[in-house]
Amino acid sequence: MNRLLLCAALVAAPSTLAAEPPTAIVGATILTVSPAGNIEQGTVLIQDGRIVAVGADVKVPAGARVIDGAGRFVMPGIIDAHSHTAIEDNVNECTDSVTAQVRITDVIDQQDVNIYRQLAGGVTAVNVLHGSCNAIGGQNAVLKLRWGVTDPAQLVFAEAPRGIKFALGENPKRANFSAPGPRRYPATRMGVAEVIREAFLEAKAYRREWQEHEKKVKAAGPKGVPPVAPRRDLKLETLVDILDGKVMVHAHSYRSDEIVVLIALAEELGFKVRTFQHVLEGYKVAAEIAKHGAGASTFSDWWAYKLEAHDAIPYNAAVMASKGVNVSLNSDSNELARRLYWEAAKVVRYGSVSEQEALKMITWNPAWQLGVERWVGSIEAGKQADLAVFSAHPFSPDARVELTLVDGVVRFDRAKDTAARNAAPAAGGAK
Repeated sequence: MNRLLLCAALVAAPSTLAAEPPTAIVGATILTVSPAGNIEQGTVLIQDGRIVAVGADVKVPAGARVIDGAGRFVMPGIIDAHSHTAIEDNVNECTDSVTAQVRITDVIDQQDVNIYRQLAGGVTAVNVLHGSCNAIGGQNAVLKLRWGVTDPAQLVFAEAPRGIKFALGENPKRANFSAPGPRRYPATRMGVAEVIREAFLEAKAYRREWQEHEKKVKAAGPKGVPPVAPRRDLKLETLVDILDGKVMVHAHSYRSDEIVVLIALAEELGFKVRTFQHVLEGYKVAAEIAKHGAGASTFSDWWAYKLEAHDAIPYNAAVMASKGVNVSLNSDSNELARRLYWEAAKVVRYGSVSEQEALKMITWNPAWQLGVERWVGSIEAGKQADLAVFSAHPFSPDARVELTLVDGVVRFDRAKDTAARNAAPAAGGAK
């Protein structure tokens, strides 16, 4: 049986959530990743896609669908703050140094099997980013992994604010790969900084032009002759929205010097960096990152795969967190995304980060970095029911995900998956 068809068969199209009975996960250890801490023999009650109650003494209403959590661990759905899932080869628009006008939401593939595979690793939301060959790249898309939907738009996390990808270092100056077409500016780190500065100066001029136009329209009144509007520029409109705080900046970075340069540029030009991505030398400038108010989304132990990644250490996440930086652990990989819970376990080993703080690095912290912490990232009443049910503690070497729920809907069920795989040769003929 075709792998995609097999996975699709495992998820029945959910009916309208309002018509569904409540769901209760009972008898589990609840890792709330909230001030409530861990709850032994706890219950999570879900209704209409949201958590309505969580605790050790929650009453399960009659008619509720009950999931036996005995011996299991329930944690908030894992959030990957740096992903390229569901966009196939639509990652880099390398033809210009600034491509703020392009959007990931235009090229989402809801049939990408990696969505299902990542659900099998407890991942419920991902930040799908443009590539890093531009100083200012395209607009990102925060997705809920609602495997089984037929419309790509149904994957979009509606409450998530807009974001955009910046990039520093080797990639935008194209020093470490052969890009197609003629060589383009910039070719140095100086050039990368200049491209960003010039783009925002141009955006400020564009904003002034529209502000002047709006004044003229108001002065003309409803009966006057309206002035000719300036020509719209989608690239500059996006940069204006960054200046106005409507678009979050997620900046690919490695070296400490380039991180400090972008902080200085942002403060000079009047915008904020929401996250530094990868940020392998963040431990050197953690105080500066914290002072700016940016988060850091890093790897646990990936390095030495290119020159600017050689000075990384496994204590990076712990050091940045100790300086007050909001730290998350990301995958940048369809494969690594399935094991982010073990990535979090590594920071307990390297830096003695507490279990609670390590769990936050794959749940609440990335939720904050993406501006969705009001809705996801912890198990609390009122939040969307994005949950992962593990067979053992997520940091255990034998842990595996048994169930993953998105908006209260089971999108991965290991028992059903196993049964379907065992039946697939007989049902589908060819293996």
